[in-house]
Amino acid sequence: MKKILVTGGLGFIGSHTVVELQNAGYEVVIIDDLSNSKIDVLEKITEITGVQPDFHQIDLRIKEDVHRFFNSVAIDGIIHFAAFKAVGESMQKPLDYYENNIGSLVYLLQEMKNRALDHFIFSSSCTVYGQADSLPINENAPIKKASSTYGNTKQIGEEIIAESCNAYGMNAIALRYFNPIGAHESIKIGELPLGVPQNLIPFITQTAAGIRKELSVFGNDYPTPDGTAIRDYIHVVDLAKAHLSALTRLLHKKNNSNFEFFNVGTGTGSSVLDVIKAFETASGSSLNYVIKPRREGDITAAYADTTLANKELNWKTEKSLEEGLSAAWKWQQKQS
Repeated sequence: MKKILVTGGLGFIGSHTVVELQNAGYEVVIIDDLSNSKIDVLEKITEITGVQPDFHQIDLRIKEDVHRFFNSVAIDGIIHFAAFKAVGESMQKPLDYYENNIGSLVYLLQEMKNRALDHFIFSSSCTVYGQADSLPINENAPIKKASSTYGNTKQIGEEIIAESCNAYGMNAIALRYFNPIGAHESIKIGELPLGVPQNLIPFITQTAAGIRKELSVFGNDYPTPDGTAIRDYIHVVDLAKAHLSALTRLLHKKNNSNFEFFNVGTGTGSSVLDVIKAFETASGSSLNYVIKPRREGDITAAYADTTLANKELNWKTEKSLEEGLSAAWKWQQKQS
């Protein structure tokens, strides 16, 4: 039984990935500092899988604590989620984002190097492409100057990993994913942002639930069919399974180079207004929304060409936008 470290394992994507790993027979160790998650999620993971993961509350920015952890726990691979992730906030707090997202990555890779550890999966993002020249976006698209500090931390993170793999013989995969939505079918775990949501779907569900007075649609003057920004919304369970496929590829030495990267999305772009209409249909609720100015750091459109991931990872999405929105709404109702 391989032991896998999942950093940020009580967060939205991390917790769903832990469930998939445990269901596949892996032993999971979680590191989370609980800055954007709740300890209750550990109990919910245990209820879903019947196995309680080993949990360590550690701030990965503290190098000594990271070192102490690796002295005490032997692992066979790392899936690294722990990061600050809000595009808008990153523009207001750039130094916090660089310290957290880059510093923690470096400390993890240093421990891997010093202990000759292998198998690293990085939670990357489609933001590394900036506003792509053509759609859908494939992995050959140029990496442009990031439009947000968050996106830049992902670009820099990939560069650090690639150089480390070349220098120290490690093997890594970066999954550049698009916009995760939904919740586990048990409705025991889902997206639970602390404070005001930074992502569209939890803001939609909180507005429908009456927690938020209105939904802000940032910009209706984009060069898109309805004027609102277009994104690729992938069900979080499909996304979690992509991490399992990537881990299998590394452990079985099926990778073609020591650093690979794959787009993980549905291949379908949906505008903000498309998503609002789909949610209203899926939930039977009407949404009160207002048009606001564009938000700094946002791009016009991004959706994935997933051909490479489908072929090389033997993975593809199975769940629809409507399924993701329905699950997100059920999750929100359970929180109310």
